[in-house]
Amino acid sequence: MLAATSAPRIAPNKRTVLDARKRQFAKSTHGPEEYPHRLNFYVVPPSGDIALEQFEEWAIARLKVLAELESCQFRNRTPAETEEYMKPVLDKYMRLSSNASRSSDIEGERKRDHYSHWTLRLAFSSTADLRQRFARLEAQLFKLRMQSDDTRERQEFIKTLPMSWETLSEEEKATWLDQLKAATNVKRDEEESWFKVDWEKVPGLVERRQCLLKKGTAYVHVREQQTMVLNEFARQLETGLELSARFLPRMDEDNRLSPILHHLSQSFVAPDAGYTESSSIGDITIPTAAAIDGLAQHFPLCMQNLHRELRNNSHLKHFGRLQYTLFLKGIGLNLQECILFWRKSFKLIADDKFKSDYLYNIRHAYGDVGGDSNRRGKGYTPYSCQKLLTEPAPSAGQTHGCPYRTYSPDNLLTLLQAVGVTDRALLQGVREDVGKQRFHIACNRVFEHGHKGQLRKVKEEGLWAAGDLDTILHPNTYFKRSFLLKNLGKIKAGDLGVDGPESSSGGGREKMEE
Repeated sequence: MLAATSAPRIAPNKRTVLDARKRQFAKSTHGPEEYPHRLNFYVVPPSGDIALEQFEEWAIARLKVLAELESCQFRNRTPAETEEYMKPVLDKYMRLSSNASRSSDIEGERKRDHYSHWTLRLAFSSTADLRQRFARLEAQLFKLRMQSDDTRERQEFIKTLPMSWETLSEEEKATWLDQLKAATNVKRDEEESWFKVDWEKVPGLVERRQCLLKKGTAYVHVREQQTMVLNEFARQLETGLELSARFLPRMDEDNRLSPILHHLSQSFVAPDAGYTESSSIGDITIPTAAAIDGLAQHFPLCMQNLHRELRNNSHLKHFGRLQYTLFLKGIGLNLQECILFWRKSFKLIADDKFKSDYLYNIRHAYGDVGGDSNRRGKGYTPYSCQKLLTEPAPSAGQTHGCPYRTYSPDNLLTLLQAVGVTDRALLQGVREDVGKQRFHIACNRVFEHGHKGQLRKVKEEGLWAAGDLDTILHPNTYFKRSFLLKNLGKIKAGDLGVDGPESSSGGGREKMEE
C-alpha cells in the first residue's frame, strides 16, 4: 500500500503573501445591487451580469438623452424650456420612476440607469475633452432629475450622502436667527432652515457673502443644499473619470467590449440613429423618378448638394452615388424607379456604358444582386448623420459627406444661400455651430428656421407628440419630417410615422409624379 502523502507545509509568514496586482480582485467588496433612491451618485460600479446587447442598448439610450440635453444648451433654451423639452425624451429613453409611483419596473429602470452611466463613463474617459464633456452633461442630467424629484424622496437621498454638514438645532437657530436671516437674505416665504459646514466646502458662498461665517464654520441656508449636492456630484464624477481612464488599457484586451466602447465614443460627435422603414413616405404616397426634383425641397443640405451637383453635371462620383442612392431608397423610391432616375440623370452617357458601369451598383445597393447575405439584408441601409460625420472626408472633386463638416465656413454659407437660406442671424448661428464642430446642431437649426411656422402649429395644436420633435440625426428623418410639416393641410394629423399617417387626403396612397 502506498503511504498517503501530506500537503506541503507553508511557512506562516508566507501564507498571506499575495501578488499586488491580484490583491484588489482577491475578494469581492460588492454585494447585491439595491436602488432605494431614484437619484444616484454612481460611486460603486455595477457588479452583476448583463447581456452584451443590453450593455450597448442601454448606453445608446442614455447617449441619446445626453445629446438632446446638449442640444438644448446649444439652442439657448431656458431652464424651464429645457425641462419641458426633456421630459418626453427621458420618458422615452431613460425613465426613472419615483418610489411613490405604481411602476412595476422601478428596479429595472434604476439598473439600466446605473449600468448605462458606467458604460458611457468607460467610453468617454479616454481623452480630457471627452471626460469634460461627459461630466458636464451628466451633471446637467443629475440636476434636472434632482429638481423634478419628489421633495421627501430627495431629502431622504441627500441624508444618505457622506456630506460633511450638520443641520442646525433649534437652540442654535434661535441664538443666531437674526444674523442668519441677514447673512443669507432669507425671504418671508422661504423655509427657515440652515446647516453648518466647514467654510472651505463653500468658498463661492463665502466670496459672495451669502452665508454666515463664524470661527471657520459657514452657516448656509437650505436653499443652497442642492447646489452643494450638485457640486459634489460633479467633483466625484470628474475624479472617477480620471480613475476610469487608467483602466482603459485593460478594456482593449476584451475584443467584445472595446469595439462597442469605440463606437459609443464616436457617437458623441452625433448619436447614431439607425434607419427604419417609418422614415419612408411609402405609407403616404409612392414617389417616382419624376417626383425627385419636386421632393428635393425637403432634402437636408447633404442630399440637396448631391442633387444640385447631379443636375449641374449629369454625373456623380461613386461615393456620392452610393450615398444618394441609399437616401432615395430610404424615402421609398423602389428599385425600378431608382434605375430610371439615374438613367435619365446620366443623360450624357450611352446606354451600354450605363449598364456596364453603373447599373450593377444601383441593384447591389437595393440588395437585388450581390450574394445571399446582401439579399437577406435587403441591401445597404441609408447613411445616418453619424456615419457622414465620422467617415473620411471627401477628396477634391467629390461632394459626398456632410457639407457642414466638409465645407469651409464661407463656402458653406454660400451653399446655404444657394438653396434659399438667407436669414443673417441664422447664417451667423450656423457659422458659430460649425466653428465649434456642432455640425448636426447647425443642420437642425436650419430645419427649425425653415419650418418654424409649421412647428409652432403642431406644438400649439398638439398634432404631434413631443417625442416626435427630437433632434434630427438621420437624413431620411429630416426628409420625412419636412415632408409631413409642409403637407399638414393634406395629411391627417399624427406622429412622424412610426406606424405612418393613416392615409393621404385623397383616401389612399397615390403615385407622386410632380
